[in-house]
Amino acid sequence: MRHTLPIAPQFYVTAPQPCPYLPGRMERKLFTALQGEGAQRLNDGLSKQGFRRSQNVLYRPSCADCAACLSARINVAEFAASKSQRRTIRRNAGLKRRATSPWATEEQYSLFRRYLESRHATGGMADMDTFEFAAMVEETPIRTRVVEYTDTDTGALIAVCLTDILDDGVSMVYSFYDPDHTSASLGTYVILDHIAIARENGLPYVYLGYWVPGSPKMGYKAGFSGLEVYVGNRWQKMRNPEDFRAQAHPLVNDPISEQVANISLPDGRPLRARSV
Repeated sequence: MRHTLPIAPQFYVTAPQPCPYLPGRMERKLFTALQGEGAQRLNDGLSKQGFRRSQNVLYRPSCADCAACLSARINVAEFAASKSQRRTIRRNAGLKRRATSPWATEEQYSLFRRYLESRHATGGMADMDTFEFAAMVEETPIRTRVVEYTDTDTGALIAVCLTDILDDGVSMVYSFYDPDHTSASLGTYVILDHIAIARENGLPYVYLGYWVPGSPKMGYKAGFSGLEVYVGNRWQKMRNPEDFRAQAHPLVNDPISEQVANISLPDGRPLRARSV
């Protein structure tokens, strides 16, 4: 019987472009395709190493002269809601959660458009049409759910989160909500409810995406206890946000070849630099 070794994923680097979080800086991403029978295991393994999923791609910031973007997750066992977070939970007690298969609907897209026009009118997703939205939701080779939050009285869709199920947690890929409910702190509430989802399913972590010290768009993530950030190829507890202030210096990040060589595949094999 003939046996073949599994093909190692190939890693690539995007061209530099203006950073959406910190003015005057350029961003660059290291990425690989997420496909085939090993997609779930690859996503599980690379999520633990600071990667994020966007459709069928896994990526991680790899900027040439900046190390500001830090992958963040909440250690569920160490999380304790603050007084304001408990108020947010009570304020949204009238919402009902429903988890469905990754299938896009017109109601979701309508809410998504209102959210973008209110909060991110000039962002990179501002021109996303209904077909691109459907691709964002439905093109997933792994275990993904659409978590919807509806008003128990009216049935109206209030918030949505595209959520991946990992072997050690849940990953919040993208969330959006009704911009008319500004006082409800819906963004914070969706994170709090995902902490509850993780607890209900015995999963230790909630992956939040990236936290960027100094970025007003990302400041709210530092308000969650139990927060950990991926720095120096390991997860570290974030006790003081000031300890992780960004450094704009070309030597902050390792060369691309070293970054790739330090990535571990799900079977435990390190990658070689030639994979870039």
